[in-house]
Amino acid sequence: MSETELLNHIDGCKRQNRLSQKWLFDRYYRLMFGICLRYASDQDAVQDIVQEGFLKVFNNIEGYTSKGSFEGWMRRIMVNTAIDAIRRNKASGWILADERSMDMLADEAVIEEDEDTELAFTVHDVLQAMERLSPVYRTVFNLAVFENMGHQEIANQLGISVGASKSNLAKARRNVRSILIGESSV
Repeated sequence: MSETELLNHIDGCKRQNRLSQKWLFDRYYRLMFGICLRYASDQDAVQDIVQEGFLKVFNNIEGYTSKGSFEGWMRRIMVNTAIDAIRRNKASGWILADERSMDMLADEAVIEEDEDTELAFTVHDVLQAMERLSPVYRTVFNLAVFENMGHQEIANQLGISVGASKSNLAKARRNVRSILIGESSV
């Protein structure tokens, strides 16, 4: 795909051209699905997030100014859409954490490293381990590790305290490590 071809389809989407929208959808669906899959392990929920994300892309494509990566711009929309879905789930009874206990644990949460053990894991291994995390841990882990967000930004995005973000990340890392080490010793 050439940059010119991409820009032509972006312009087509700005004019609400269905063929250009289909082209962008077909071109980026798998990539965006993979990004959203890190936030929800239920395939149906992931498809809903991706569909909603593409609607936002097409409705807000006028906001893309060709400065920076289009893929990066879309990625940010997909991540924000996934976070919105998590917030909706939180509002319907999904609890992120007891913030008082998370604040107390945040400074204590340290991942123990075994210096004698050298293990190598692929990205696929880590992603599979992440699927076994709770939605809370998976979300905080994704935002910190893959989206490079700091704890304050994660706390703002998810409506939790900074301490809860730190604690959830530490526990997520510890759980991913335990899952990986447990599976590699089999």
